[in-house]
Amino acid sequence: MCTLEKRGNIFFLTLTGDDEHRLNPKLIDQIRSALRQVRAESTRGTALVTKGEGRFFSNGFDLAWAQAVGESSSRQRLGHMVNLFKPLIADLISLPMPTIAAVSGHAAAAGLMLALSHDYVLMRRDKGVLYMSELDIGLPFPEYFMTLMRSKISSPIARRNVVLKAAKVKADEAVKMGMIDSAHDSAEETVEAAMRLAEQLIGRKWDGEIYADIRKASFPELCEVLGLMDKVKAPSKL
Repeated sequence: MCTLEKRGNIFFLTLTGDDEHRLNPKLIDQIRSALRQVRAESTRGTALVTKGEGRFFSNGFDLAWAQAVGESSSRQRLGHMVNLFKPLIADLISLPMPTIAAVSGHAAAAGLMLALSHDYVLMRRDKGVLYMSELDIGLPFPEYFMTLMRSKISSPIARRNVVLKAAKVKADEAVKMGMIDSAHDSAEETVEAAMRLAEQLIGRKWDGEIYADIRKASFPELCEVLGLMDKVKAPSKL
């Protein structure tokens, strides 16, 4: 499932265990609960690092859970997960602090969306890929998935390869495509780099609410789809 701990001014949200960290209603609820705690305990100069244990950052929605009730009900369960996951993305986009995803394993489908919802994405280069599997398994993209990718993957060619080629993108290639910020040689080095970046960011002691307002203003299309537009405030006090 997941755990939350705070070291100094850095919150660490960890997807625990050696499984695929599939996003089912229980895990989504746990992550949202952790983010509510992060929001409640946030102060000037804090940051969030999200990481996963084992070979996976997250392998997307829990399709086995969706299919456990038969074909007719599995679509309803999948739609339920899609609806539950959307406000989790909104939680991250509106969180009043810098956010960093330390992708130390595979990040696929909704798992990749979870990573891209952070301000910064760091990834290990020795293992793991970024992969949108929907085309391969015959599922359409939810609207907010596409909007998130348009907001976070600026290159049309990179987006084409991700969504219309179902490319499995390794870390160094993802850096070149502008999908992630940096690649590192191991899971440990990825997390360490995320910690160093977090320390740099919290040292600026930014006002978290202003930071969140500027982030939301940077992605107006995404915020509109997520229902955050009415919560965007003008950051300028001039």
